[in-house]
Amino acid sequence: MNKSLKIVFLMLLALQAAPLAAQKMGYIDSEYILNKHPDYKIIQQELENISSEWKKEAQNLDKEIKDLSVQLKAEEVLLTEEMYQQRLEGIKLKQKESHEFNSRIFGINGQYFQKQAELMQPLQSKMYDAIERVSRKNNLAILFDKAAEPSAIIYTDPRHDYSEFVLEELGIEENK
Repeated sequence: MNKSLKIVFLMLLALQAAPLAAQKMGYIDSEYILNKHPDYKIIQQELENISSEWKKEAQNLDKEIKDLSVQLKAEEVLLTEEMYQQRLEGIKLKQKESHEFNSRIFGINGQYFQKQAELMQPLQSKMYDAIERVSRKNNLAILFDKAAEPSAIIYTDPRHDYSEFVLEELGIEENK
């Protein structure tokens, strides 16, 4: 009797653990979804416009430094040592100013990346909400992003690609 009770207990335990092993998984391609979203194109264009303005400013600073260096080289024989050193310091100051500008704008926590995060945040929130709804509708326990770096996905079966469901959830029609 004691032995049969143990077997029944083990069977009940195995039956309860079975649903845990059968979790449903899928993946999406966030890059594909973003490229299909009309707002993403607008955001990219706005970022490109802002970036080109800042690049022009950086190029103007670099051109100014180059012009000052060429002018210094041309007038080098006419200047006293003190005047030469003053102009050289002026060029070094401009170079430092240029480097600081580039770091402030295009650096790791620069204004460009802050602007990008600011513009992308609403779109990413919409996308995350759509992903969450698709995951719940399809009873997915795990959903991977194929476009994420570094991607651990080596092979994907298209049957498990939920990118189109996310696009549908966002209200974006497929334009083939």
